[in-house]
Amino acid sequence: MRLRSLALGLKMMVLVLVCFMSHFTVGFTVNETAQGATEEKEKVQTTTLKEVQVKAVKPEEKEIFLPDVQGTRINAGKKTSNIDLKELPANTNNNFRQAFVKTPGLLVSEETTPLFSVGYRGLEPHRAQFTQVMKDGVPIHADMFGYPESYYVPPQQTIENIEFIRGGAALMYGPQPGGALNFVTKDPVTDRKLVTHAENVFGSFDYFSTYESAAGTVGPLGYYGYFHERQGEGFRDHNSDFQVISSGMKAVLNQTGHSRLTMTYDEYHEEHGEPGGLTAALLENDNTVTTRFFDRFRLERYYGTVKYEHEFSEDTQLDLLIYGGRYRRYSKRQRGGGFGTLPTGANSTTNDIEEQDFYNLGFEERLRHDYELLGQTHTVSVGTHTFMSHSPREDQRGTTRAADSGNLRKKSDRDTWYFSVFLENIFRFGKLTITPGVRLEHIWQHLNEKLNLDKTAVPLADETTFDFAPLFGGGIAYEIVKGIESYTNISQSYRPKIFTQAVPTGTNQVANEDLTEGTAWQYDAGLRGKPVDFLAWDVSYFILSFNDQIGTIANEVKNLGDSFHQGLEFYGEADFVKAFDFLNHSEYANRIGSISEFFTITLLNADFRNGPTEGRTPQYAPQFTVKFGTNYNRNDRIKLSLLTTLVDDHFADDAHTANRYIPYYSVWDLTGEVVILKDVAKIFDLSIFAGINNLFNENYTARIRSDGIDPAYPRNFFGGVKVSLGTPSNKQIGVEQTASAAGVY
Repeated sequence: MRLRSLALGLKMMVLVLVCFMSHFTVGFTVNETAQGATEEKEKVQTTTLKEVQVKAVKPEEKEIFLPDVQGTRINAGKKTSNIDLKELPANTNNNFRQAFVKTPGLLVSEETTPLFSVGYRGLEPHRAQFTQVMKDGVPIHADMFGYPESYYVPPQQTIENIEFIRGGAALMYGPQPGGALNFVTKDPVTDRKLVTHAENVFGSFDYFSTYESAAGTVGPLGYYGYFHERQGEGFRDHNSDFQVISSGMKAVLNQTGHSRLTMTYDEYHEEHGEPGGLTAALLENDNTVTTRFFDRFRLERYYGTVKYEHEFSEDTQLDLLIYGGRYRRYSKRQRGGGFGTLPTGANSTTNDIEEQDFYNLGFEERLRHDYELLGQTHTVSVGTHTFMSHSPREDQRGTTRAADSGNLRKKSDRDTWYFSVFLENIFRFGKLTITPGVRLEHIWQHLNEKLNLDKTAVPLADETTFDFAPLFGGGIAYEIVKGIESYTNISQSYRPKIFTQAVPTGTNQVANEDLTEGTAWQYDAGLRGKPVDFLAWDVSYFILSFNDQIGTIANEVKNLGDSFHQGLEFYGEADFVKAFDFLNHSEYANRIGSISEFFTITLLNADFRNGPTEGRTPQYAPQFTVKFGTNYNRNDRIKLSLLTTLVDDHFADDAHTANRYIPYYSVWDLTGEVVILKDVAKIFDLSIFAGINNLFNENYTARIRSDGIDPAYPRNFFGGVKVSLGTPSNKQIGVEQTASAAGVY
């Protein structure tokens, strides 16, 4: 990194020197006398040329921790991770077990569908509902509060990096206790008019994936568009097929300027079969068995965003964001089934059909300003977030096991209105930073039942609830030496009531009149550093206290009790070849490549302190989660990775039901990528990649639901090819455009 920065700096010095000399060009003209004299006289003529302004976009440094200030956002004093997907060989099928392999605290609840579930420090992982999940800063839950489930995540081919801000430290992005996970997608390339990219992958169980994109910059307009499809039959006997089709576009006006306008539009269509859960005996003997032959799930998402960013100066920036669109969630499931068994009885000849639609609209404004006080530069960030959702729901009863529609049994309208105000300030005192913050949450929820044939003892609901939650937090960081700092953060968060908790819709279900939202506070204290290019670490102690969790006992929705989570997280990585070069002033990393080892561990002790589950460990809270691996990289031309994930045994429910037990498991993955041709004629690249997931064919599960055990994929193979073709590099695009103050050096 240092050598690269030095070389880039030298190039800029040369450019500046050329421009400097162009102001004082000395020209020599030769004048001959009319008499034909042989003596030549040189006259010095000074000419002032037009001023040349040299600007270049500063290359993004893929650091493992987020910077203190990032546009209008503040990260100082928070435990953060910046996940660069290009560090590892290409993977496929949105394999987040591999993507999060260097990130302690996250537990991927693996399943055989394209859907996304991830837990955090002992919080329930289903659809990441306790985590604020975003795409380019835009929330992507179906409904942020009434139905906070992330069915959709962008294809990994479109992701540049993933940002993760731990726990309550994510106060400026949402109230959820599980932190903030932000998928940052690719921007248009600025140095070419057109670059096309194609990727095709084949794998086990009839897996196929294709991805095509086109990007470039023409004048002030940058553009990026993609199409992606992946499908497979799955490894179960029947009904484990899936298909994902998605596409999107991003247009940026004046991408490197002081004022930028970014517009995006995405479509996502997904359907998969649900082959049903297994019993422990079936998992052990034959994990390919299907217990549900007719259950299906479908998802549609149409979303657009408009974002305007304006830098008034190096000290002040304003961001305005508008987003909105439609989610459609559809499922049909056969009735009469038990845990891991085939549906039986009279009910098994019918099915339940559920359709939920979400029409969302949101606005967010953020202003960041640097100001001088007491001889120091401080930073303040302030903003508001407004969100509105209208969500009709219909439940039908199909007359056959595979019916797509049936008799209407339930119908309701659900609405959410949300408004928050947040403010954060970095106070700098030399190497010490103190960052207090506040977020004021206002949430209105309304549910109007128009039909519910299951309700016989209670009237239909037509209720409005309102929650106001002031949340506070603060972080402290101290730079011990350059590249090494200590940090601590304590912040509040909370879990609002979801639709089915505020106003239950089940048969004879009621909500406790004193039902309150769950609240949490979290504490992190740690030491992190990257003092040299070949060594990085982050070690911390954390506490998560989660009070008044909401759940159901019998037919009553109530506050169940408090849980207390504490533990240690460690991440460490060392590149041995670069370390040898550093100590011996050699350059073996450039000749033979680098070999790095990384190791992460989460040690967790969690239990309920009161309520009906007192003394038990919360669901999905293993005592340890260990991830480690070896990466080889030769100048980004050859990449090899051997990755390992070890997870201690735990339960998939708070009651520790015997059939919800998840035994210890270990999974190994081997992947590789080779660039066959690079920059041929400055327009053509060709790469191949391949991998073996679950290398030693571990028979395990990471997810158990009410219908049984969801077995994880056995050993499977994939291989693919990537091709890029574009116009020759036009350096003038990056030079001539006016770059932002944050992106110029």
